[in-house]
Amino acid sequence: MMERQGKHAMLPDNTHDDSARQTFVSGLKLHLANAVSPNLRKVYDARVRPGIRRDLGHEPVSRHEVRRAMTHDTVYQAWSSLQRTSQEMKQDTQSEIAVRQIDALAARAKRVHAAAQKGTLRTNPDIKIPRYMSALNIHCIPGGYHNELIEDDVLPGAVYDPGVFLYSMGRMGAFNEDMGATVLSYLRQNHPGLSPKRILDMGCSVGHSTIPYVEAFPKAEVHALDLSGPFVRYGHARAESMGKVVHFSQQNAEATDYPDGHFDLVVSHILMHETSHKALANIFRECQRVLRPGGLMVHVETPIFAGMDPYDQFILDWDTYNNNEPFWGPLKDLDLAQLAAKCGFDQKKCFAKVQPSAVGEAYAKGRTSLFQAGDFGGAGAWFLFGAEK
Repeated sequence: MMERQGKHAMLPDNTHDDSARQTFVSGLKLHLANAVSPNLRKVYDARVRPGIRRDLGHEPVSRHEVRRAMTHDTVYQAWSSLQRTSQEMKQDTQSEIAVRQIDALAARAKRVHAAAQKGTLRTNPDIKIPRYMSALNIHCIPGGYHNELIEDDVLPGAVYDPGVFLYSMGRMGAFNEDMGATVLSYLRQNHPGLSPKRILDMGCSVGHSTIPYVEAFPKAEVHALDLSGPFVRYGHARAESMGKVVHFSQQNAEATDYPDGHFDLVVSHILMHETSHKALANIFRECQRVLRPGGLMVHVETPIFAGMDPYDQFILDWDTYNNNEPFWGPLKDLDLAQLAAKCGFDQKKCFAKVQPSAVGEAYAKGRTSLFQAGDFGGAGAWFLFGAEK
């Protein structure tokens, strides 16, 4: 499985046993997705849904009604327990691999930073990590995204990078680039003349989705920020080792140090569901501030629930209650256009679109060796929300 991941100098080194553990986790996730998950729908249709009709006197109309009933079903309980177990196993496996190499990885990153010719790195040891990020181990990652164990630590990045590939079972591309590539696909279709001079990626993590903008707009100055020092250190070293010029900085997207009107394009990739509603409003205001007149804001998210069957909403909402993602579901209930209007954007210039996965489309056309398989997440498409200033 992991041999399909795109290689670069910052990836932790695997032993034979490491690869075997990753293969086992991948196999468990595949089994749950392809053999167990389909039976949940059968159980729901056969006994849970009739029970809801009997008890409530109507067909289920919300994911919450479905969840309250399904959580008492033993088949769902078994599946959900195994799903959570597979997530913890993935994170524990990647953490143990990276922890063993923590000093070597930090030293490797420092050497790359020192040799950097064009890309830059700014960290802020005094940054305050907001409670919505520090109160839990998000995604079940031990210590979360921002935890630092040694000086110049890159450990969370070294856990996250291969972890995303394992979680998505390769379907986000060799370099986990699918979200950025999907935004670019949207831009080519809807803004073919766009030629940004400066681009900002908010909540960039390790730069998976940042790199596609460097490749698509080689003359643009690409900036990327994240709250996590280990993420931006790892991301900068990763980008430099791949020959990509990115300016990484450790900042809070709610309040950055960039000048007004500095960027032509501001993007984020699954940032919105990892922030509180108050923080999201601040981020929209900051997007409005740093965009030039006529500039474009585009945020990528997992599929919205509008128009979905209540059961499908319930399944896609599993992370809210079981994967340390408390803002996952509540985000789907927000009126994003209304929020953007309150934050200074013209509601008439907002857009919301479900965009097919760029990597998935390339796979379907035989242009890549992407390994496609079932876990619920992007499901072959991403939700895009944005606005023009």
